[in-house]
Amino acid sequence: MPIEFDDRSVDIGGVDDRRGGGGGFGGGGLAIGGGTGLVGIVIFILFQVLGGGGGSTSAFPQLGSGSANSTGQQESSAELKARCNSEGALEQYTDCRLIKVYDIADNTWSDEFQRRGLDYHAPKLAFFDNATSTACGQASSQVGPFYCPGDEEIYLDLNFLEQLQSQLGAGGTFAQAYILAHEYGHHLQTLLGTERKVRAAQQQNPDQENAYSVALELQADCYAGVWTKLADQQSSGINLTTDNIAEAQKAASAVGDDRIQKKTQGRVDPESWTHGSAAARKQWFTTGATSGDLDSCDTFSRL
Repeated sequence: MPIEFDDRSVDIGGVDDRRGGGGGFGGGGLAIGGGTGLVGIVIFILFQVLGGGGGSTSAFPQLGSGSANSTGQQESSAELKARCNSEGALEQYTDCRLIKVYDIADNTWSDEFQRRGLDYHAPKLAFFDNATSTACGQASSQVGPFYCPGDEEIYLDLNFLEQLQSQLGAGGTFAQAYILAHEYGHHLQTLLGTERKVRAAQQQNPDQENAYSVALELQADCYAGVWTKLADQQSSGINLTTDNIAEAQKAASAVGDDRIQKKTQGRVDPESWTHGSAAARKQWFTTGATSGDLDSCDTFSRL
């Protein structure tokens, strides 16, 4: 279901476009406990089992999501800005649409934090191809979309995002918005001090490490839901339908630990979960989308 935007102008000021820059994936990998993402490193295993991975040659080819211009040269910032503000760009180009979602999230959370008397600043939105360096370590696209608290950036490889949606059954443009909003939720946890407290609690209680990780991820799902409610109420936000919400709910369920484990190993092991079940992820997104209130997202109360 297409997203209906109230304001179609796109601000690329928060974009860190690393596409076409090389950035080979060296040793080490993403630091454990560093980046936090939609599904985490298990995505690498999933794509090895299901035959996905970095071999794709196109990212949303029907939507023209690449960053090269018609001459095959890498886009400058001015060219990206011009393309994303051209007629029909938000329907045609995935990167432009995600930048617009990012812009709305920035406006939404800036207003909400100001209302609450809290300090706020936006994360960066980084697009990359195949692999990149982050403050959380070297990252392959096969980690999946993720947020790094060390440099406060949301990282997306659009090639892999298409594969992720296709393999997990999380298709649709508002499913993409949910994925980005979830990662933005991790930035809110950094601003609010939640991420730091959770990492400390995991070190103090290693037996509870996975439980804390699940609570952190479910809260990011809830924050994504809160964003959908608040953005729908903004004059320059988005106009949501029940189909949009259903698309996001389906995507939240698709990345549940139980769904992924069943695909990758044929069995479900709740003790090893780090992100939460399909039912819990859908439930917490729905809680946020219904309430529109950050205070409704206390996923830690049962720990």
